Amino acid sequence: QVQLVESGGGLVQAGGSLTLSCAASVQAAAIYAMGWFRQAPGKERVLVSAITYEGNKKYADSVKGRFTVSRDNIKNTISLQMNRLERDDTGVYYCAAARSSLVLATTPDYWGQGTQVTVSS
Repeated sequence: QVQLVESGGGLVQAGGSLTLSCAASVQAAAIYAMGWFRQAPGKERVLVSAITYEGNKKYADSVKGRFTVSRDNIKNTISLQMNRLERDDTGVYYCAAARSSLVLATTPDYWGQGTQVTVSS
């Protein structure tokens, strides 16, 4: 069983920055695709960013140019650098992992417990 542990959420003013981190309990090679989902209050969980083992990245349109995802296959971690945060970025951010990019985008194999990000005006 893969465990994903997130850290780095918190309260930040609009325009500020936060970095989220996620540590996986298995070697990176066992998890092809990893990513971050966001669930805003009253809304569905949506994919914000994803990265493959080779480092191919994908972003939701709403965060392009502001968020950067990275992956360390030695430390088995991924991070999400979030800049110029907006109120609409508020939500619970979940780290996720899957055997393929397609599975990650639809029904990830593994989820973290989530970390709250609140952006105030």
